[in-house]
Amino acid sequence: MPNIGTGEIILLLLLALLLFGAKRLPEIGRSMGRGMREFKDSVSGKDSDDEPAELPMQTTDTTIAARERERDPV
Repeated sequence: MPNIGTGEIILLLLLALLLFGAKRLPEIGRSMGRGMREFKDSVSGKDSDDEPAELPMQTTDTTIAARERERDPV
């Protein structure tokens, strides 16, 4: 495997600057960082979805009757 030195890294950065432009490089870096972070979290098993999901609100006869009274004022 060839060694990558400082000159090659500078050449790659200049090539990226020419291809994408100065305005897009920070955006590309952020998106790559987010992708790497998500990949690392998925490999390590960390999930932000571990929070329990909310249960749907159960309706009772009294809540249904109250809603009907609100719709049909007599």
